[in-house]
Amino acid sequence: MTVHSPPCPLPLADTALPTEQREVEELLADAHAARRPVYPIGGGLALEFGLPPRAPGLGVRLTGLARVLDYPARDLTITVESGITLAALQQTLAAEGQWLPLEAHQPQAATLGGVLAVNFSGPRRFGYGTARDYVIGITAVDGRGKPFRGGGRVVKNVAGYDFCKLLVGSLGTLGIITQVTLKLRPRPEERALLLCEPADWDQAEKLLEGLVRSAVVPVSIDLLCGSAWTGAEELAPSNAQALLLGVGLEGSRQEVSWLVEELTSAWQAAGVPRFRTLDPAASLRAWELLTGFGCGRQAALVLKLNVRPSRLVSLMAMLRELAPDCSMAARAGSGILLVQFEEFQPSDISKLLIGRIRPAAIAAGGACVVWAAGPGLEATHQAVFGPDPGDRAMMRAVKSQFDPAGILNPGRYIYGVA
Repeated sequence: MTVHSPPCPLPLADTALPTEQREVEELLADAHAARRPVYPIGGGLALEFGLPPRAPGLGVRLTGLARVLDYPARDLTITVESGITLAALQQTLAAEGQWLPLEAHQPQAATLGGVLAVNFSGPRRFGYGTARDYVIGITAVDGRGKPFRGGGRVVKNVAGYDFCKLLVGSLGTLGIITQVTLKLRPRPEERALLLCEPADWDQAEKLLEGLVRSAVVPVSIDLLCGSAWTGAEELAPSNAQALLLGVGLEGSRQEVSWLVEELTSAWQAAGVPRFRTLDPAASLRAWELLTGFGCGRQAALVLKLNVRPSRLVSLMAMLRELAPDCSMAARAGSGILLVQFEEFQPSDISKLLIGRIRPAAIAAGGACVVWAAGPGLEATHQAVFGPDPGDRAMMRAVKSQFDPAGILNPGRYIYGVA
């Protein structure tokens, strides 16, 4: 087992690189006995999410667990180790004409386990769902070094407690995922991304309402605004103040051709001033840009809001008036809004985030969390995750069953375990 200390925003005393699940079990058993904090690391691309940890501990980098364990392609399932990158996994599946409909920022570095732990999703979640929809079996090691499993290796497997859904999105606080069984889909034959610039917020709202009534079934619906998009090549609007609506389509060649014609006709009838269609290669590049929005460590603050889709446009208009310099990317069909601030002062946390933005998200039927914060912002637990939703005591009880000593990602997540 190799031990090293790579550059990392976590307070690591050292880092282990296990290559077998047995080594993960031994590391966690030793850490549990010593009450030593442990920080699971995949591709290291989402380490700013949650509260910044303060207790020095051991980093466990999972990239050494990257094997394909079982791939019965005819069953549309695959079992892999959690350290495999999303790009490597998709390359394996492409040889059989299949794919996993999950997206990640920098897929060449993002590991499957990291994507699951953060429950990351890209623009095409509207058409394909989230990670929880594709995990049918999972193996992990808890905070005592004990392995456990949930689900199985076939799609029709619902026996026992659904550990799969419990671990997805748990930020590595309940266990370290080591193996995953996934259900797959055939690769789409054709794809296209249609882009238009609504004249104003009212027209954007009407175009989104039209999609609800239309026969067009998109895989992605994104509404963008702000200066962050002006240099985004395929997604660049005509000017920094313009709105940009993107609608993604996938399927057979005949399906996509009909969908493009149908949507183009609808936009012409609605008086959309300008629109264009991206070819398959450009569509993939655009989806990569959409997936990467708000990721990385450049912005001062990135917020993630989940609200009712019907309230999304009015909320964006309010935020544009409140903070004209912010940039936004809305997964309009799913009610998810990412808001990126290039500048955000510590005093704005109470004045804007807690005082204006989060109440507006709650009024729109949702919530607001801090997705990533720059080093100058020392956010509190309430600022990052918001007020107690009422089930935090139950979440702490679940945490104590999997990690009684509180060594897994201590203090980073909503449980508040230090």
